[in-house]
Amino acid sequence: MVTTTYQVRGMTCGHCVNAVSAEVGGLTGVEKVQVDLEAGRLTVTSQHPMEIEAVRAAVDEAGYDLVDAAPTSRPRPA
Repeated sequence: MVTTTYQVRGMTCGHCVNAVSAEVGGLTGVEKVQVDLEAGRLTVTSQHPMEIEAVRAAVDEAGYDLVDAAPTSRPRPA
């Protein structure tokens, strides 16, 4: 498993969190999505490293902007 953290701009409420969670959670290989509204942070746990463009497209579909194009990833024990 890999956990990757991204910065997202434009989220202001619980609806924003739900929209981003639903879109990113629908991507192939995603196991878990956590959104920190106050920090504007999206954390994705996936089977393999995610293509940033796929994550960017999902966040865009939800109506927000992925602003961190260089996420930090760390392997997680299986």
